[in-house]
Amino acid sequence: MKKIYKLFTTILLVICSFASHAQDVNTLLKEAENLEYKFKETEALDKYKQVLVADGNNLKALIKTAELSAAIGARQTNKKDKQLYFQSTLAFAQRALAVNANSDDANYVMAMASGKLTDVESENKKVVAYVKDVKMYADKALVLNPNHAKANYTLGKWHLEMVNLSGFKKAAVKLFYGGLPDGKIELAITYFEKCKTLDQYFMLNYLDLAKAYIQDDKPPKAIEILKQLVKLPLRTADDAALKEEGKKLLSDLQ
Repeated sequence: MKKIYKLFTTILLVICSFASHAQDVNTLLKEAENLEYKFKETEALDKYKQVLVADGNNLKALIKTAELSAAIGARQTNKKDKQLYFQSTLAFAQRALAVNANSDDANYVMAMASGKLTDVESENKKVVAYVKDVKMYADKALVLNPNHAKANYTLGKWHLEMVNLSGFKKAAVKLFYGGLPDGKIELAITYFEKCKTLDQYFMLNYLDLAKAYIQDDKPPKAIEILKQLVKLPLRTADDAALKEEGKKLLSDLQ
């Protein structure tokens, strides 16, 4: 009887320990979300990292840490600092993918991280590899979830950038990979428009959609999109700057 009692007590203690651990992780996640709502991204990033200390395979924390590292990195003025943040973005994205290779979010952040690194990488072969990875992972994210807003945005951005790829970079793509699918402005617009229907507050998507319409020689459509953009509420730390850029572009078009 004593053995059964000890076994029961041990099991109960283990269950309580797991419950307490889960509660601590959930509390940290909630605190991190609240910091994001207040645009305190650096503090939110630190909080998500605390989650990962407690639970290294927490998929939500890995994805949010990758996204915040990318957002903070993009605002760095020093190229080396920017590169460090983007390398961290990729590392967290890779960990997320290792936890669940069939997660639409994990594949999206891999595409996003690869895209960020194209901005700071100077070696052509690596740049082209990242360009290839952007499309590969964004495509997979959309196979897993066609209604993933940011994966749609990422593919739209990929097509827009491929349309505008310099002759030198196109030659590098051909040299290292025998070429990639051509970017199409019509597909860029299609993906951006779908993203807009899925996430009506994603300001960066509006801005790039307007730029795509301008490039497609449809300024009235760009004006329409920009008028919507400037009325959007601020939801991320970058939105104020994006709104100002949208206002300036709208002023130039009118």
